[in-house]
Amino acid sequence: MIKRYGKIVDTLIKYEFGHIADRMGIGNIRPLRSRIKKQEKVIKDTDSRPKNARLMLEELGPTYVKLGQILSMRHDLIPPDYIKEFSKLQDDIQPFGIEKVERLIREELGSDIKDLYESFEKEPIAAASIGQVHRAKLKGGDDVVVKVQRPGIKKTIDADLDIMYSIAGFAEEHIPEARLYKPLEIVEEFEHSIHNEMDYTQEGRNAERFAHNFKDDPHIYIPEVYWDYTSMKVLTLEYIDGTKSTLFDDFAESGLDRKQIANIVIEAFMKQVYEDGFFHADLHSGNVFIMSDGRIALLDFGMAGFLSHDMRNLLIDELIAITKGDTALYIELLRDLGSIGDKVDIALLKIDIDNLLYKYYGRSLSQLNTALILEEMINVLRKYQVRVPANVALLSKGAMTIEGFSSIMDPQINLTIVAEPFAKKAIKDRIRLTNIAGSAYRDISNWSRVLHRAPMKISHVLDIAERGYLKLRFEPQGFDRVVAEIDAASNRLAFSLIISAIIVGSSLVIQTGMAPHIWGVPLLGVIGFLMAGFLGMWLVVYILRTGRI
Repeated sequence: MIKRYGKIVDTLIKYEFGHIADRMGIGNIRPLRSRIKKQEKVIKDTDSRPKNARLMLEELGPTYVKLGQILSMRHDLIPPDYIKEFSKLQDDIQPFGIEKVERLIREELGSDIKDLYESFEKEPIAAASIGQVHRAKLKGGDDVVVKVQRPGIKKTIDADLDIMYSIAGFAEEHIPEARLYKPLEIVEEFEHSIHNEMDYTQEGRNAERFAHNFKDDPHIYIPEVYWDYTSMKVLTLEYIDGTKSTLFDDFAESGLDRKQIANIVIEAFMKQVYEDGFFHADLHSGNVFIMSDGRIALLDFGMAGFLSHDMRNLLIDELIAITKGDTALYIELLRDLGSIGDKVDIALLKIDIDNLLYKYYGRSLSQLNTALILEEMINVLRKYQVRVPANVALLSKGAMTIEGFSSIMDPQINLTIVAEPFAKKAIKDRIRLTNIAGSAYRDISNWSRVLHRAPMKISHVLDIAERGYLKLRFEPQGFDRVVAEIDAASNRLAFSLIISAIIVGSSLVIQTGMAPHIWGVPLLGVIGFLMAGFLGMWLVVYILRTGRI
């Protein structure tokens, strides 16, 4: 673990981010050899800090590449130039051998490949940091793809996560401006995301849920999950024999044109957001296939987001606030999302949002450019360190991805025009009497539960206060660091006094001339001096490594 910390610090220094390690107080973790040896610097033609950050993540390995990919979705957290660079991060990993594939399938599914599959291609059709995909044919004749997890990847990722939590804790403790971005929460979000991605049964459940939601849609097809051949580390899905959506010249055979395909995929995404509350967040061209019968197959369900009924209502209210230019409502909705911290200057935030909403006030939904509005709004929120909930950030990423896909298929298409019927239907559903009555009933039930428990809670608090057990917790900022510094200084002083005492005691022993002797000098005195010398050198090395004399 210490060796891995040292590698991280060395890499930070290599790509000119060493000041971050120093501010967190972990620069001393580097091995003594690295501290003495002149650190290799990043090559001169990569003087862009965002590019250096991307190269650094690539060098640190698969876990950090995945972290960068997650951060590339967080437009509310990092600047656009870092978003652009982190979006380039790819899982450029060598595939692992068929022997490891066979061993893992035997461990997970309880049988050998030859007993489960009629045929199984040795060479993968795709390989990434977490797993790779092989084509196969089941005994019954069904063509499938088998996704197999890379052996040992969970152990590697869990070890890296432990280090990330430690580094995030150091950052929150020692870098005041880092607290605005809540690095521990970012690591928690990343841990949740990557553990979901490593659980192939979750991806299978996502696929089944999408299949259920689109069972009546004649245009959308979701591949079948073969649960008898699926586990946490092995996923078997129906093989889709189709044309990748980027191969425009082959569309004529299916009877579809590019504009039709763009409209169908966008409508499918809007249905997921406004009606189902469960959406595919990575609908790029590589995950959209055109089947021979003209249906459109959606693939790769590892990145999916969930929006509760209340969250969808909040997003609809935000859309209404934007079109009406109601800044007060918009800021109140941000509070409801839990995005605005105590230190945000609301007056300045209101001015910037006023200026933004003025651009779109009075326009119809068909006149709005969703991707542009999202980008401009996120720039304002980032300026004031307003955080967006993880599922909303994932929705933003999904919307921008679908915008990119649709612009490739049909550069003239407007995402908002396709979305308009879904948004209007959602707004109408909000004001339907049955929905209003249902919301009122839920609110009354919640308030009745609160009022029922209030007397008991108040009585409990008063009873504690009366008995003198009511306590207030005081947490002064930065006090822990001061205590730690004083503690370290006192320990070094005590250690120095012990060394001094050993030297004085050894000198007295030598003066007495007591036996036994070595080289004519009392042995006990020699041992004392050697011990004092060893402890003194250890203290010097420690001071040099910590950089605090």
